[in-house]
Amino acid sequence: MTPDKQLRESRITRRAPIGSVATPPGGMSTRFHEGERALQRRAGAERVAAQVGRMIYPFIPGEFAEFLSRQPFVVVASQDHHDRVWASLIAGGIGFARVLDDHQLLLAGAPAPGDPLEDALDRPPARIGVLAIKFGTRQRIRLNGAARRTGDGILLTVTEAFGNCAKYIQRRIPAGLHAGSAAPAHRASAALDPRQAAIVRGADTFFIASTHPERGADASHRGGRPGFVEVSDGGRLLTFPDYIGNRMFQTLGNLTINPRTGLLVLDWETGNTLQLTGRAQIIWDAQAVRSRPGAERVVEIAVDAVHEH
Repeated sequence: MTPDKQLRESRITRRAPIGSVATPPGGMSTRFHEGERALQRRAGAERVAAQVGRMIYPFIPGEFAEFLSRQPFVVVASQDHHDRVWASLIAGGIGFARVLDDHQLLLAGAPAPGDPLEDALDRPPARIGVLAIKFGTRQRIRLNGAARRTGDGILLTVTEAFGNCAKYIQRRIPAGLHAGSAAPAHRASAALDPRQAAIVRGADTFFIASTHPERGADASHRGGRPGFVEVSDGGRLLTFPDYIGNRMFQTLGNLTINPRTGLLVLDWETGNTLQLTGRAQIIWDAQAVRSRPGAERVVEIAVDAVHEH
């Protein structure tokens, strides 16, 4: 049994009376928005999505609270003042993420100075998505909701919480991702320079942010062998394969409705971050898919801006 399956089954057993309200009053039609349902239909995954979707909870299960308390960092998705979508890193050391009750998560930290989302939380309630991931055990959970700044950090009121499978998570110990990492000089540009493009091409992991006008923001993870992300057009175009996942299509469903997206690539030794924002297009062309073994679709991202910290 995988760690994620254990996590899911244990919370069903211990919280079954509360978990029974996970299905919204309107049934399956309201659990997924129109973009997610369109992708599920096209992929022939509606039945699988209905089953997996029962694991989406409108509260924070107790097992999630324990998991979050052990994580030294999270990835946050949201929009800046120009409605551009970004994925950002918030690191604070073990214990900085603390669940206060069934619906509230406190992050005792903030995006780094100069981060594109540094001021995003100044417009309460900001819609954010949070991804917590433990690479050593290949577990991850996602929480979405509305956030605001407090004197103690960022307070998230959770509307969705769910676990994800361990597919494509590379086992590693992220040595440099902790509070107090030396921050490099901030650099901003409209495209990746050759050095940054090489970083992206060499990555086996990145994080992706997406949003929906009514459901809010979501942060997710993508992984593959180094080189699975292609960079072309002078650092202005990224292309990567989309492999089989949980079949709910939260990320691609959001991108179907709102193509704005953000990517985050990390230097696992130093904690340095490379962030991109742009617009995504889902490619279904059979030849493009066949040229990337294991892919079910291909995603292209036209880069609008780059930030490096």
